Amino acid sequence: MSHEQSRDLYDRGLSVLAGGVNSSVRATKPYPFFVQRGDGAHVIDADGNRYLDYVMGYGPLLYGHDLPEPVTAAVQQHVAEGPMYGAPTEIEVKHAEFVARHVPSVEMLRFVNSGTEATVSAVRLARAVTGRDKIVVMQGGYHGAQESTLVEGEPGHPEPSSPGIPEDFAKHTIPVPFNDTETLREVFEHHGDEIAAVLTEPILGNVGIVMPEDGYHDAIRELCDEYGALFVLDEVITGFRVGGLQCAQGRFDIEPDLTTFGKIIGGGFPVGAIGGTAEYVEQFTPGGEVFQSGTFSGHPVTMAAGYENLKYAAEHDVYDHVNGLAERLRSGIADICEDQAPEYTVVGTASMFKTIFTRDAPDTFDDHCESGCAQRESCSRFDHCPKTGDDVRDAATDRWERVFWQEMKDRDIFLTANQFESQFVSYSHTEADVDRTLEAYKEVL
Repeated sequence: MSHEQSRDLYDRGLSVLAGGVNSSVRATKPYPFFVQRGDGAHVIDADGNRYLDYVMGYGPLLYGHDLPEPVTAAVQQHVAEGPMYGAPTEIEVKHAEFVARHVPSVEMLRFVNSGTEATVSAVRLARAVTGRDKIVVMQGGYHGAQESTLVEGEPGHPEPSSPGIPEDFAKHTIPVPFNDTETLREVFEHHGDEIAAVLTEPILGNVGIVMPEDGYHDAIRELCDEYGALFVLDEVITGFRVGGLQCAQGRFDIEPDLTTFGKIIGGGFPVGAIGGTAEYVEQFTPGGEVFQSGTFSGHPVTMAAGYENLKYAAEHDVYDHVNGLAERLRSGIADICEDQAPEYTVVGTASMFKTIFTRDAPDTFDDHCESGCAQRESCSRFDHCPKTGDDVRDAATDRWERVFWQEMKDRDIFLTANQFESQFVSYSHTEADVDRTLEAYKEVL
């Protein structure tokens, strides 16, 4: 397998791009392969190598690299009519109406240009409507490259997780362990009148895939109500993937005040959105006083792609297909792990999947979660499966990047490049693709 073209492109990129790439997770070792085009569930690199793709753009590509015809037609139409105008268009209204009809907590939206921008705006809105400054986030949660959430440490000792973020910013953020109701309650007892919002993903999706324990989201809702804080749910990854058109909040019966979206809601084009009750969302300018604006917000091509993506999913068996394939894949990997690496934990739900290289295992697989850890107390592995971001970090994470990912790539399987980011099944994947992937897992594990 030749990679000469990719190597040369990376060499050129190092001269003109920071680190040779435009997103840090793309800088795989010794150098990344450069994609020339996509084809269904596959990508073809600059050297003509063909890979079965489970990265799927890190989540936006529900249909793989071949968009349904109505999506392609709508994109082409809007490009032909003019790329953007600096004025409202009908398609952004239609898209917002569709989302508001299907997502339980959403009455009103503001479209923006990325998931990061959505969470930045949601945090600003929560602080404005509550008159408070502190934000509670989950250790291992990810809410984009923004100052309020690039924070690590313990509740009493938050620290910036990147250079360039002032300590004075970090002091307003309180990181707590996911699934730890007791710590969350203690934080509210000490800082309840200072907390503007709790910001969390429904499941941790950027530090492996960590599912919520029963009652965890209910506890967040109760504490926010008791202390007058907002519950902000980050559905950038899970939105319109977990729980279908109702998103993860419908699947888990979560009742947030605000929800952030990205990825699938834009159909593969740059997008973000903040949704929630009209009481809060209409406080964005110009209706209210909380400033929020953007030249490319509600971009007509993105709005058309996102609307037609979701409309197609509503009219076809998209979620049955992708979820069924992913369940088969997770179950198959679990069977392989039982035989070859019983200490590992298969995680995921709906069309998401990952294998965490956990270091410990019980003596039995009896009554285990057969298609991905579900935090089920009766499962024989319940005491060993990851429940927080730190549990995933304690796994053999280097083994993924240094050995496993490379070996899978050599077998033409494209997975996310480290232990932490989720992987995705698309509408373009087939049962034959799953069988081929399982054979590769069997060889490499």
